[in-house]
Amino acid sequence: MHFRLLPLRFHFLARESIHFPEGKATNILRGALGTMCVEKAQMFAPSAVGGPSGLLNLPRPFVFRAKHLNGLTVQAGQTFYFDLNLFDLAPVATENLVSAFTRLAREGLGPTRSKVELTQVSLRAQAQGAMIPLSFDLNAAAQPVRHLRIRFLTPTELKSGERLTTSPEFGILAARARDRISTLSQLYGEGALALDFKGFGERAAQVRMTRCELTHVAVERRSSRTGQVHSIGGFIGDAEYEGEITEFLGVLQVAQWTGVGRQTVWGKGEIELNP
Repeated sequence: MHFRLLPLRFHFLARESIHFPEGKATNILRGALGTMCVEKAQMFAPSAVGGPSGLLNLPRPFVFRAKHLNGLTVQAGQTFYFDLNLFDLAPVATENLVSAFTRLAREGLGPTRSKVELTQVSLRAQAQGAMIPLSFDLNAAAQPVRHLRIRFLTPTELKSGERLTTSPEFGILAARARDRISTLSQLYGEGALALDFKGFGERAAQVRMTRCELTHVAVERRSSRTGQVHSIGGFIGDAEYEGEITEFLGVLQVAQWTGVGRQTVWGKGEIELNP
């Protein structure tokens, strides 16, 4: 089983000073895409019609990585960038994103609609700048893994059933990562993962959490379209696990790129593995 993605980096030159409020850089970028024209709506707000059963809203084919911009003011004449992991490998998907951010740059980004210029789009994880996707093997790791530390870099929320969890138990974390990656693969890749979902979940639940140091972050966003206020907070911090982890490592490694949990398109649920 394999999962592929394009790790894009969008480079900009600020024509006017632009400020990214603390905790809301990704909110600014994702919210800006919500203003895009109707012909690109299926990419930026995909319909659930014909998608996997049980999903009211389909996951977008991308996630932002822009936490380094939080609280940053970029002065006129300075450069900045953000990263975007793209799961739809059709050439038109990249073209739509470049077109969207070229237009948004002209119209202005941020609360004050500061003018910027898109100067380059590159692949940050590849040499030579070739647009070659990264490919990840989801099969079990070659070497046994019995200890794993996971850092939750951006606010994360995990659900078990219909309820939010208070701590990232391994069984819940691995299951949510599995479900998200399988759905993305079914919608934009080579099809749903060929996994024993029930057995995967049962075995993941046997892995113990041995340490958990989390901080809750409260962040809100206001919809420019409806005016409603929504929480985009969650927990950040570290958790350590022990047990038979080997078979889950491939899925969790991919989850570093896809994010895990709720509202990943806003940059939530970014994790880092430390075996």
